Amino acid sequence: MSNFLISLYLDEDVHVLVADLLQARGFDVITARDAGQLQATDAEQLAYAITQGRTLVTHNRTDFEELVQSYFNAGEMHFGVIFAVRRSPQEIAKRLLVILNQVTSQEMENQVRYI
Repeated sequence: MSNFLISLYLDEDVHVLVADLLQARGFDVITARDAGQLQATDAEQLAYAITQGRTLVTHNRTDFEELVQSYFNAGEMHFGVIFAVRRSPQEIAKRLLVILNQVTSQEMENQVRYI
């Protein structure tokens, strides 16, 4: 990935206010709603994030951990997945900012983070 900064894709379970808060700080963030991906399957959500070169943010740890494991087993790459415990949108944004300010997009490739 050529961009140094991480671009995020928030699946439909993550409150859209998280995107607004991060965009206000200059970060590239889109939501499933923005992308027309509402009600897409988890596999489709991850595939969309990959086609866009984005790190996926989700609350759905169980299903996406299985998907990420299947990508790993198949030797396929992704641009990272961040699992966020359900908290207020402000707290999630705060925790994401730590990653966005300290981790490059290249460092996030094929990685999983928990916040």
